[in-house]
Amino acid sequence: MLVLRQLVDLLFGLYSLAVIARVFLSWVRVDSYHPAVQFLYRITEPILAPLRQRIPPVGMVDISPMVALIVLLIVQRIVDALLISLM
Repeated sequence: MLVLRQLVDLLFGLYSLAVIARVFLSWVRVDSYHPAVQFLYRITEPILAPLRQRIPPVGMVDISPMVALIVLLIVQRIVDALLISLM
């Protein structure tokens, strides 16, 4: 069960890093057709798009990635607690 918890933590960590990388990519000029950029957009858009629809930008700043990271952290803690309770 410890391996499963570590795997879940790793997956949530990698997804959080993908969201952070997407934020950094929005600050610099990159080729949006590059396969790595396309992959990053494809895996992060399912969580960012619904949040963008519900959360208005603050000035010129899109805060949906920050909310996504908080949601991911909360869900990770819940999944971790459920896995601990199954032990």
